[in-house]
Amino acid sequence: MVKPCWRPFVDGDGNRAGGRGSGRNDGLLWYKDLGNHALGDFSIAVVQANSILEDQSQLESGALSPDNSGPRGTFIGVYDGHGGPEASRFINDNLFSNLKTLAAEHQEISESIIKKAFAATEEEFLSLVKTQWLRKARMASVGSCCLVGIICDGFLYVANVGDSRVVLGRLERSTNEVTAMQLSSEHNANIESVRDELQSLHPNDPQIVVLKHNVWRVKGLIQVSRSIGDAYLKNADFNREPLQSRFRLPEHFQKPILGSEPSISVHKLHREDRFLIFASDGLWEHLSNQEAVDIVQAYPRKGVARRLVKAALCQAAKKREMRYDDLQKIAQGVRRHFHDDITVIVVFIDFQLIKMTPNCSFPISIRGCGGDRASDN
Repeated sequence: MVKPCWRPFVDGDGNRAGGRGSGRNDGLLWYKDLGNHALGDFSIAVVQANSILEDQSQLESGALSPDNSGPRGTFIGVYDGHGGPEASRFINDNLFSNLKTLAAEHQEISESIIKKAFAATEEEFLSLVKTQWLRKARMASVGSCCLVGIICDGFLYVANVGDSRVVLGRLERSTNEVTAMQLSSEHNANIESVRDELQSLHPNDPQIVVLKHNVWRVKGLIQVSRSIGDAYLKNADFNREPLQSRFRLPEHFQKPILGSEPSISVHKLHREDRFLIFASDGLWEHLSNQEAVDIVQAYPRKGVARRLVKAALCQAAKKREMRYDDLQKIAQGVRRHFHDDITVIVVFIDFQLIKMTPNCSFPISIRGCGGDRASDN
């Protein structure tokens, strides 16, 4: 009687959720217009700009432990890679598994468990870099931002390293308007408080942040101050040959320049909370928090993530004084000169479902994938 309750979710297109076939492609765009998670609906869209897609993402709903005996809920992850796709793919393959193992051991989701899952994933990736050092030194310069949301027992846990962002759409009953509330903290050197933090952590290094072409960068190399990976800025053993010279610092450093510990916030979900927008910084470069919330609120749920991506691309085209249709004709790689890879996951919240404890539910696992992966062989 119980076994049928655990069959994998199958979407409306007849695709088993969890495989790359769980969405549709349209050129460089991959999308799943509407699906169901344990606590409501979701919509996902990914558009590729780089020669190889560096954004990765996933949504997992159901048991948050391997043996189904622990906590249940919905896990959302957006991983914005840089320097290559290896770190973001590694996170996509390992972070949720690490979290489930830890949640099973402690029979709960907590800030401590989330931090331990991040730390385990970081340690495993840096170990991989070490094993590949002599034959693939460039792995030391590959990293990823990592944004995670976990909805469990009426709470939303948000953990972030880097500059991806999650924004809540909340109904203001006094005005009947849905307003934007940012729930994640970002780690980007263009934010003054981040520069202050870096300078306080490295008081003897006047070049810890450098302004280049009107953009603040850590050591003049990278904008984010926290990440998974980027071994060359965390362990001086990797900041030497055979790593490419453009990544090597002239001076030896004693302690990590970049961090990997996530900023974590815990938000108790309320009846007024309508939806969450998880997105890589490619979206937020072109849309404000409120603009994105207004789009989600104004249009049907089905296809709303794709609509957000299109709105960002329209703005990217406008900034370059070109038409959206002309931008669509530009191939990956060249497209990166106009916009970044963009990943958007919109998660709708049904407050009544949060209050329920279902006896059985359908596990869901879906990963966002790029539009044209032909160059990634």
